[in-house]
Amino acid sequence: MTEKRIILEMGTGNDLYGQDYTKAARRAVQDALHHSSITLFSKLDIDHSEMRVCVTIGVQQPEDVDCDLVASDLPRGRAEVRAVKGGLDVEDTEAGTRHVVATAAIEAFLPDLAGQFVQS
Repeated sequence: MTEKRIILEMGTGNDLYGQDYTKAARRAVQDALHHSSITLFSKLDIDHSEMRVCVTIGVQQPEDVDCDLVASDLPRGRAEVRAVKGGLDVEDTEAGTRHVVATAAIEAFLPDLAGQFVQS
């Protein structure tokens, strides 16, 4: 069955002192989720389990993101999370640390329901 993207949300998150890419990624996802209030499911009587959710996390060291942990934060749908090169590291050379900034794009897809609803 074909799908259509119905939602696209963006968010940013950071870990200023722990240098933890997963923590920054989870905060970016939470930021994106807090921009949404989706009544579509209740209004059209669609079950949340029909939604596929694709999350793309951008950080400087994508291999350091625990994608399964990030996926566990998603409240609805079938989650797929991948980490890619992106985001931003801000180096503090005096302290020998870095501040980690992550970006998140959350896309939600539903089966194409074209033609199944009639305007009354």
